[in-house]
Amino acid sequence: MLDAAQTVSTEDFRFPSGAGTLSARLYLPTVAPRVAVVIHGATGVPRDYYQHFARWLAEVQGMACLTYDYSDFGHSLNGSLKASRVKMADWALIDMPAARAEMRRRFPDAQQWSIGHSVGGMLGPIQPDIDQIDRMICVCSGPVTVSDHPWPYRALALLFWYGHAPLAVKALGYLPGKALGFGADLPASVYWQWRRWCTAPRNYLPEIGVTLPEALWAQSETPVDLFTFEDDDLVPPAAVWRLADLYGPHARRHLLSPGEFGLPGVGHIGAFARRNAAVWPRLIA
Repeated sequence: MLDAAQTVSTEDFRFPSGAGTLSARLYLPTVAPRVAVVIHGATGVPRDYYQHFARWLAEVQGMACLTYDYSDFGHSLNGSLKASRVKMADWALIDMPAARAEMRRRFPDAQQWSIGHSVGGMLGPIQPDIDQIDRMICVCSGPVTVSDHPWPYRALALLFWYGHAPLAVKALGYLPGKALGFGADLPASVYWQWRRWCTAPRNYLPEIGVTLPEALWAQSETPVDLFTFEDDDLVPPAAVWRLADLYGPHARRHLLSPGEFGLPGVGHIGAFARRNAAVWPRLIA
């Protein structure tokens, strides 16, 4: 369909990922795009949250932008959450490369950018198609552990990992994120792996980082930018810089203050909110 007010066309479709398919929305500019962007969302954040940023990329920057939901989440959920066996690692090793493959198929002559928010960037170093990414942008991404969180947020994190949340998952067979105030329901297998990573000293590395292709990032010329905000209590800068180390010595580190954009706060989720659009040009500069 064509949105006359925004002069951006959108297409809703599904694309293959492993044995299943994922639900996606493609934002297209009125001109042939030189850049094709895939937005890999944060845990529990649906694709529609990124719609304003994606539309801005298409309308103002002339970029094609794909938003999608990971397996068994959001619009990509097929069947019952209780029946799902998908893990967070599947999102990284199957879904993320599949989304980029779809954009390469549609726009073979465009530069291929990945913008990862939180887990969408945190799992970037283990991607199997690193050599086909022209630019990686990570926003509020890092292999965070409980000890990274400042107080009092650490108390909330401990409750989420050791208090009411695991009891609810055991009782219901899935994470009732909406009821718990998390914002989205998730498969139990995603929650348990996520919990295991966030309560371990090295997060996901011992489990799925054994064959981490760090050398590919370090030896390639692919630009990698990591952005963190001073008021992000969920993934503080120290965790983001550990991710920068995984991406290699050429990864560029950006510590941003909401005040420099005239904003009262951004935090972990807010970078892609329409109210914080002043941040967007900096993320892709």
